Amino acid sequence: MALRLRGQKWYADYYANGERVVECTGTANRREAEKFLALRISEVQRDVFVKPVQVLLHELWERYLPYAKTHKRSWKRDEQLYANLIGFLGSVKLGAITQARVEEYQEHRVTRVAPATVNREVALLKHMFNMAERWGVYRGANPVRFVKFLAEDNLKCETLSEKEEERLLAAAPPYLKDLVVFAVNTGLRRSDVFNLKWEDVDIEKKHLTIVVRKNRKPQTVFLNPIALEVVARQRQDGPRVFTNPMTGEPIKCVRGGLDAAVKRAGLKKITFHMFRHTVATRLLENGADIVTVKEIMGHANINTTLRYAHTSAERQRRMIEKLSERSEGKVRAMPKAADDNGNKTVATIPQKKVG
Repeated sequence: MALRLRGQKWYADYYANGERVVECTGTANRREAEKFLALRISEVQRDVFVKPVQVLLHELWERYLPYAKTHKRSWKRDEQLYANLIGFLGSVKLGAITQARVEEYQEHRVTRVAPATVNREVALLKHMFNMAERWGVYRGANPVRFVKFLAEDNLKCETLSEKEEERLLAAAPPYLKDLVVFAVNTGLRRSDVFNLKWEDVDIEKKHLTIVVRKNRKPQTVFLNPIALEVVARQRQDGPRVFTNPMTGEPIKCVRGGLDAAVKRAGLKKITFHMFRHTVATRLLENGADIVTVKEIMGHANINTTLRYAHTSAERQRRMIEKLSERSEGKVRAMPKAADDNGNKTVATIPQKKVG
């Protein structure tokens, strides 16, 4: 029984049931490696040892995906994230994925996508390793455990100006135009718009009720006249409010149509989520208080809403200028008076007599 250093990792070399086992401890720290070896020896002595299985990354994914479909609402997103992971890491054994390799992946991906995207991909890999340990198909240390996630620019909230909105709508086909107009008048997330059902809409009360995807809590969304007009134009022969105009099927993605409209309009890249940023920013710029904006947007935490506060600089300027408007017509300085010799002096405020 021994520990052997290979590269930057310690490997445990021991015998179990008369068979030699060499296993990566997943750490470069000798003390941690000693604890790992002691645990394995204890398992052998208690007759609870299970020989590590050499599972490939794609084999783990084949087991993880059904789990994700059952327990995660974002499993489709996981498919996209995993495609990027496997494209770089390849179909390797789980034991071959080290902390250094994961950090190399970060350095590679961050040159192509935003830090937030890289973090979601690395978080998926971390969760996959956690599940592999729970399922007993991986016995080493999670290589993502000590990987530092990249700093995200959460204050960057790109929005659409009114002129950009007009140009986009002029270049968009009718079905996409309705989706955009509805989004910039409700602030709903893309998935909430696409999944909106007629049973969720109350035309008479001019509101709709949805279940917020992130916290699974019901939210009432009020509809202004423009949003109501959009709803009234939709087909009512199916369960969904917004459907594909050609097939009548639910809309799943508009990225291609949106990108084409953006190109025709000669605009910079626009994503559907920018419409939500636009609503929050416009509400603040038009005088809405931060708590009201939080409720309208369905944010679980007001800190999320505060991300948009920095975009209301123009509103701050207008509020400060109103202070001067309140002072117009009022005395801004004490008038000057003349003394006995005819010299002007600054008037003083008379003091109350004591006693």
